Amino acid sequence: MAAAGPIYTTSNGRPITFASASQTVGDHGPILLQDFHLIDVLAHFDRERIPERVVHAKGAGAFGEFVVTHDITDMTSADLFSEIGKKTKVAVRFSTVGGEKGSADAARDPRGFSIKFYTEQGNWDMVGNHTPVFFIRDGIKFPQFIHTQKRNPRTNLKDATMFWDFLSSNQESVHQVIQLFSDRGTPGSYRHCDTFSGHTFKFTKDDGTFKYVKFHVKTDQGHWDMTNEEATALTASNPDHATEDLFNAIERGEYPSWTLYVQILDPKNAERFRWNILDVTKVWPHSEVPLRPVGKMTLNRNPENYFAEIEQIAFSPAHLVPGIEPSADPMLQARLFSYADSQRHRLGVNYQQIPVNRPLHAYAPFQRDGFMAITGNYGAAPNYPSPLKPNTYLPVDKPIDAAHETWVGRAVHNLQPVTDEDFVQANMLWEVLGRTKDQQQHLVHNISVHLFAAIKDVRERTYGMFERANKDLGRRVREETERVRATKGLNAAE
Repeated sequence: MAAAGPIYTTSNGRPITFASASQTVGDHGPILLQDFHLIDVLAHFDRERIPERVVHAKGAGAFGEFVVTHDITDMTSADLFSEIGKKTKVAVRFSTVGGEKGSADAARDPRGFSIKFYTEQGNWDMVGNHTPVFFIRDGIKFPQFIHTQKRNPRTNLKDATMFWDFLSSNQESVHQVIQLFSDRGTPGSYRHCDTFSGHTFKFTKDDGTFKYVKFHVKTDQGHWDMTNEEATALTASNPDHATEDLFNAIERGEYPSWTLYVQILDPKNAERFRWNILDVTKVWPHSEVPLRPVGKMTLNRNPENYFAEIEQIAFSPAHLVPGIEPSADPMLQARLFSYADSQRHRLGVNYQQIPVNRPLHAYAPFQRDGFMAITGNYGAAPNYPSPLKPNTYLPVDKPIDAAHETWVGRAVHNLQPVTDEDFVQANMLWEVLGRTKDQQQHLVHNISVHLFAAIKDVRERTYGMFERANKDLGRRVREETERVRATKGLNAAE
């Protein structure tokens, strides 16, 4: 009689009759070295784990589609935006940033929210966070910053002094710190999060002209943020609450959606703009650079296998398509290398051949061999430029605006020092929080219950950072933090 389902086999395809028994000498003798099934299972089990992401280790994901709703062909030649109604399949991964793979979804942390668009001209990854700015603007500081969010090398514990020492020593971070320690730092679910490119990119056209662009993906579910105490309670009761919420909503057919908007700046306007457009610690105020709608993204399918489709999905801001290019933003330039390289480390040099990462069309005969070359290794095609089989692509020489490139060099250089301008938008955000009941008090409270554990020198420097943004904010953070220390009996110890 034929088997009702798939036949269980070893990894080399040999059928196995007793899948849950090892070969032994007699009924009670030792196990045999010839039992390949046993060795195969144990050896694979020993190697099941791959390196977790250094950043964004804890995450969830889903799949869906993006539909163009507004014409932006005057701004870009990118194929996915070529006509209203055009649909593009997408994969999305949500995450926290600093914690390990088993950390809580409710942690006070930026939420990573990255989208892979499977376009006809390659995969475009919009690698974003749920806050529109970041802590630093020079990639050389990124490893240092992430190390301060991890565990103390001696105690293996999270360390408030290490955390605040870095931030108060790199005070361009103040805008993002206020974002993070407001209730925005503890969103209630992934479905209620926005995502932002943060960085400035370029929309290009075939004639070589370009505009600067920032991407905003706004939730259609509305925002839902938690207080510090609500997030702490949820961390204890259900550390996977956001992962569970996303999966269950899609399973019951309650498909979440987001609207993609862009902000557009002409290069000449960028030169006259108050804010350095290459500075990821700054926003472009909507009153000056309004949002322009582009399309809608809907997530309607959960992964069938989390490891294969979400753990192995690989995002990089360097994964761009014709019509979208990077700017000279120095933090972005560092990420263009770092993100893809981290995936080569985690998944192997052929990570783009993993099904969830595979473009719709890819032909790269000059990339050969390496671990896990699984899509035919480009067959008999030569692995060098050959006149016998000429390349089918035609490089396009695009004109360069030399005068604007000179301005770009100055703009990058001007990002080095911290100036009074770095505190203006932080103060603006503080004032925005004041328009909603209790939000300023929540910010002060959320900072104080974290900062209190830092040493005195670091606390004093942090108070000064907030005072430079807004004197009332600095005063209130100082008073509340020292009050928390007093209630814990810590002031007498200094």
